[in-house]
Amino acid sequence: MPLYIPKHRLLVHLSGIVEILLGIGVCFDATRKLSTFGIILMLGVFLSVHFYMLSGEKASAGIPRWILLLRIPLQFLLMYWAYCYAYI
Repeated sequence: MPLYIPKHRLLVHLSGIVEILLGIGVCFDATRKLSTFGIILMLGVFLSVHFYMLSGEKASAGIPRWILLLRIPLQFLLMYWAYCYAYI
């Protein structure tokens, strides 16, 4: 997580809880579109983490650069997949 973001541990826990709630939300017709929109937003926010991990060796957490680069288009693919799930 980028250093300019405060309270890393808290934010990781909160984002995990939100991910679980959004995952449950896609299971019901009444909340599917809203939950999918939330998932797409979260995936967009998480892009900043992927770019941050490309900024240096310490930030990469020992993950090979090619994997870090592969995660960026994968993130957009996941956003498209989520969109298709709810809106197509």
